[in-house]
Amino acid sequence: MLEKHQQAPQFSSKNQFNEPVNLSDYAGKKNVVLYFYPKDDTPGCTIEANQFTQLAEEFAKADTVVIGVSKDSCASHTDFIKKFDLKLDLLADVNGELCESYGVWQEREKNGVKSMAMLRSTFIIDKQGVLVEAAYGVTPEGHAQEILEKVKTL
Repeated sequence: MLEKHQQAPQFSSKNQFNEPVNLSDYAGKKNVVLYFYPKDDTPGCTIEANQFTQLAEEFAKADTVVIGVSKDSCASHTDFIKKFDLKLDLLADVNGELCESYGVWQEREKNGVKSMAMLRSTFIIDKQGVLVEAAYGVTPEGHAQEILEKVKTL
C-alpha cells in the first residue's frame, strides 16, 4: 500500500475517448484526485461518481482534476458518463497495471471464497507528483466532499 509523502506511481492509461492520460500531463499544473472504484453503473460507484460530478466546479476552482479508474472498458466508461452526465475522466485499466501500482487490487474473502477485487480507494496527488492522501477502503457516500475539503488545504 502507498503512503502519504511518497512520489505517486506514474501512469498512462486510456480514458473514455480512448485517449492516453498520463500523470505527467498534470505535473506543475494541477493537483490530481485519482479514485479507484469497482465497476461502472453499480450503486456505490454511481453515488461516488455523481458526487464528484456535483463538486466538479469546486474541484476546478481548487486547481484539481478528478479522475476515476476501474477495470471497465473505454466503451463501458462512455456509457456510464452519458447515462449520468458525469463531469470527469474515467480511465480504463483493463489489464490492471494501474490498480496494481496503487495497491488497490487486493484479495478479499466473501462467503468463505477468496478472490481478487478492487478496493475502493482515493489518492490526492499534488502538482509535484507527491501523494498528500492515500485512502484505502473508502465509503462512497460523502467521500467526494471529504476529498474536496482536503484539496482546499493544498
